[in-house]
Amino acid sequence: MQDGMKKWMQLPRDVLVGHDVIYDIKDVCKDLKLIKDPIIVTGITTKKVAGDIVCDLLNDCGQNAKVMVSTAASMDEVERVKTEALKHNSSYLIGVGSGKSIDVAKLAATQLDVPFISVPTAASHDGIVSSRASIRCNGKTSSIEANAPMAVVADTAIIAKAPFRLLAAGCGDIISNYTAVRDWELAHRLTNEPFSEYAAALSRMTAKILIDSADSIKPDLESSVRIVVKALVSSGVAMSIAGSSRPASGSEHMFSHALDMVSPKHALHGEQCGVGTIMMMYLHGGDWKKIKECLEVIGAPTTAEELGIEDRYILEALLVAHTIRPERYTILGTGLTPAAAEKVARITKVIL
Repeated sequence: MQDGMKKWMQLPRDVLVGHDVIYDIKDVCKDLKLIKDPIIVTGITTKKVAGDIVCDLLNDCGQNAKVMVSTAASMDEVERVKTEALKHNSSYLIGVGSGKSIDVAKLAATQLDVPFISVPTAASHDGIVSSRASIRCNGKTSSIEANAPMAVVADTAIIAKAPFRLLAAGCGDIISNYTAVRDWELAHRLTNEPFSEYAAALSRMTAKILIDSADSIKPDLESSVRIVVKALVSSGVAMSIAGSSRPASGSEHMFSHALDMVSPKHALHGEQCGVGTIMMMYLHGGDWKKIKECLEVIGAPTTAEELGIEDRYILEALLVAHTIRPERYTILGTGLTPAAAEKVARITKVIL
């Protein structure tokens, strides 16, 4: 919240990253004075992986926790969780999952005005710590402002067992900070949009650390998970400092959302953002080859074929991406011509 020179930043109070930290959930709740009737929102698979563990740990100390399985990040699910939380008289919510469950719990907690704890089971995007929730409503996915989690409990032993594709997607989401910050700087120069040097510097540094560590990101390694989770936390903090998603979401995210809209098949959010970053960095006149090489080293997609999406949908998404958030100025400006869209996609070898 901003009012003249006044600014309100929301940051997680407790962040736990490490081996078996899920078993510290009781201490986290005690530290935050959260002691009554939580609802744990989780998915079908993540319930078995971590949701039931959290529930049992909290019930062992008399919390009267209840598990709810959520299968979609939709407004209907948010309303269902809110109804159950009111019925259960819940004083806080916990999201346990790779993304959807966390977004649903986060928005439900915000609308109920109760605290929220994030327990990620994968490190696929920065939603695990950010003050935004990606929710589907009326056939369209929107990024909705929400309260940041009061705590993040990221168990590297659990996250390392998740499919490596999810971790690689998280890397794509972090690397996209490079073009997001460039877009933000451009908007600041051309439209006088408010700009935070601190948030931009943190976002850029986060992306740089990940690119410098690309060789270290390997399957089944907790050390790799630690690098990515810490980067995702930093990215979320940068957004909290900025008071918006600007430090981590620009033209590359608009491309990803446009792809979701026009293509019948989707890849993971972070995968699509990574490919979008390659093309948007080319438009910015930056070192797009380095971005592409880094994603290749990690094992993330860099082409339409690797995304599993037809070339024509890549081109269509490039043509409509500027309409996704028209109030947000980016390198896409008022849109690309068909010839320019094809040129950027072919030069960067996203399409062949």
